[in-house]
Amino acid sequence: MMKTVYSDLHGLQHAEAEYIRGKRVASFEMPRRVELVLERVRAVALGPVVGIGDYGLETVGKVHDAEFVTFLSTAWQAWSAENGEIDAFPNAWPPPRASRRATKRPGAELGRFCIDMSSPIMAGTWTAAKAAVDAAVTAVDIVAGGDHAAFALCRPPGHHAGRDYFGGYCFLNNAAAAAQAFRDRGYGKVAVLDIDYHHGNGTQDIFYDRADVLTVSIHADPQVEYPYYSGYAEETGEGAGADFNLNLPLPWGTEYTGYGAALATGLGRIAAHGTEALVVSLGVDTFGGDPISHFKLVSDDFTRIGQAIGGLSLPTVFVMEGGYAVEEIGVNAVNVLSGFKAVA
Repeated sequence: MMKTVYSDLHGLQHAEAEYIRGKRVASFEMPRRVELVLERVRAVALGPVVGIGDYGLETVGKVHDAEFVTFLSTAWQAWSAENGEIDAFPNAWPPPRASRRATKRPGAELGRFCIDMSSPIMAGTWTAAKAAVDAAVTAVDIVAGGDHAAFALCRPPGHHAGRDYFGGYCFLNNAAAAAQAFRDRGYGKVAVLDIDYHHGNGTQDIFYDRADVLTVSIHADPQVEYPYYSGYAEETGEGAGADFNLNLPLPWGTEYTGYGAALATGLGRIAAHGTEALVVSLGVDTFGGDPISHFKLVSDDFTRIGQAIGGLSLPTVFVMEGGYAVEEIGVNAVNVLSGFKAVA
């Protein structure tokens, strides 16, 4: 049995469009993604579906800067007062070597904190993002209370949200909040394993100078894939966090043979770390049919991934991230969870 933590507040983030390479397109990140995962969870009787707790901002404040949290929680009010009920996108970004000082215009403030044009803020964004964090922390409490594993069916996703920025459909970092919650509950060594197609740049940013949370990310080569500016193998942490960050970038066209080898390397590092609790950023956009990705995994490969993770025999929280082949997302995500259950 594995409990799934879910809140229908995720539906308050429902962007009509995003901008990709100059084109306005329908948003790939939509409520139907998690609704189909939830359907599959129930179809295979994975375990009970439970609601979220309310954890305030204590955990959020340990992984995100206070100014950023204040901005995100108030951005819609400022934007809509100036521009009306339309989705909020930045209209300027600070150039290199410029200050990121506060301004008096909502569009410029968005540019201070937002890294792309995929993640509009709307009336329900803050509520949805906060509920996603609460789902992740609820899952941690389920595991800390004695369950071997739990699944936080988070939306919006979170792994691209850094200490003081958002983007890539992510506003608050759910996986980072889960890792911090494990630390706060007395787990000495925590690891985050990010298996999303895209590098978990936000998670890396949050823990890059910390030795208490090991971060491991398997992802597409950032020379050719979002988020481009982080995710390289030579990024291994700094200060106290030196050697506590592992990036395993892979080329376009990677199939399970190459992916499985990288996964084995990542799991080996996690085992050697002496990890006491594991957070998995569960992205399934590594699937060969994903519309914005370039790996070639098939649905059965996700079962293998879950089995491999389960072989660590660690208390584990899975946190939902990406996956945009919508009709297959439920099967692929739940295959990971079912594979894990079969061996853990």
